[in-house]
Amino acid sequence: MGGDGVRRRLAVANAAGLAAGYALDALVGDPRRWHPVAGFGRAAGALEQRAYRPDPAAGAVFTGLAVGGPVLLGAAATVLTRRRPVTRAVLVAAGTWTVLGGRTLRREATVMRHALRRGDLPAARNRLGHLCGRDPSLLDESELARATVESVAENTSDAVVAPLFWGAVAGLPGLLGYRAANTLDAMVGHRSARYARFGTPAARLDDLLNLAPARLTGLLTIAVAPTAHGDRERAWRVWRRDRNDHPSPNAGQCEAAMAGALGVRLGGRNRYFGRTETRPFLGDGPRPEARHLKRAARISGAVGLAALGVAAVYPVTLGRVVAAAGRWGWTAAAHTARSAARPVPSVRRLPALPGTRVGRAGAGATPSAGGGRAGTGGSR
Repeated sequence: MGGDGVRRRLAVANAAGLAAGYALDALVGDPRRWHPVAGFGRAAGALEQRAYRPDPAAGAVFTGLAVGGPVLLGAAATVLTRRRPVTRAVLVAAGTWTVLGGRTLRREATVMRHALRRGDLPAARNRLGHLCGRDPSLLDESELARATVESVAENTSDAVVAPLFWGAVAGLPGLLGYRAANTLDAMVGHRSARYARFGTPAARLDDLLNLAPARLTGLLTIAVAPTAHGDRERAWRVWRRDRNDHPSPNAGQCEAAMAGALGVRLGGRNRYFGRTETRPFLGDGPRPEARHLKRAARISGAVGLAALGVAAVYPVTLGRVVAAAGRWGWTAAAHTARSAARPVPSVRRLPALPGTRVGRAGAGATPSAGGGRAGTGGSR
């Protein structure tokens, strides 16, 4: 089969692998034991102990090594399966299942909803650590519900849309590299005395990788709002108005759209262990309650399905066009480089004929005095 046929089959294999991995996550959820992401976290923690210095340069080295390893692993698998589309599909499916967390996210929202509906605040406070790093000790029902809605909105991007986006754009290296960067951000990217400088490179890399997925998440949230009895026009209005008020360049995109879709107001004072942040309000309406968590989880699931559709279609449509353009650009650049490096042939001078004199700069012969016109050989 020609090169175009192989590339077409690999594009289909990548799309099929993304779909199969998403289905595994939706049906099975995260692996109960021997989770690869947990293993990566332990390895990154050991590397941090050796690489830690309270400065950004050490953090950049740590981030490069920790993210570069999974990217190289994915690149090697991609090269080894370039003529094995079935194997490629299996590996992409396994990678997608490993890095997605949609089912777990929705399950945590459901557990929190049940605890709040029972009025069991101690159980709800104990459960909040599965979603975010806030101090739950003083939070009431409304604040616990708000924290859950905000976490569901942001993590729909981090744990579902962004992995699918990078899997569609960059295949296995994109899947593994994104999850590694996002895991590092959760480990060292937060503000604390230890990681204020060391964790900056990991946090900035995560911000960069989430720029496009977070905005896609916001737009998809608006599009699917009616699936949870949300108002699409209100979601669009709130998203446009409030999305840039959040201190994070990406979280506000997701949270503002969710606030508009649910008709609630997010934001306010967040208490973490040892510090407090006051964030602008996002959206209009009442503060979230337990009843809003079911709708938030439903929107998260619908956004995930929509993102899967985009991700599965990309490799066999626009992705092939982008790849072809990249190959053409690379070929043109290589041709230009070869042409520039090719030596210019020197011009060999011929000896002057009798009765001629060499013109200026030796460019050619001119007829001598009394001779005929050039090329005629005759006299007047």
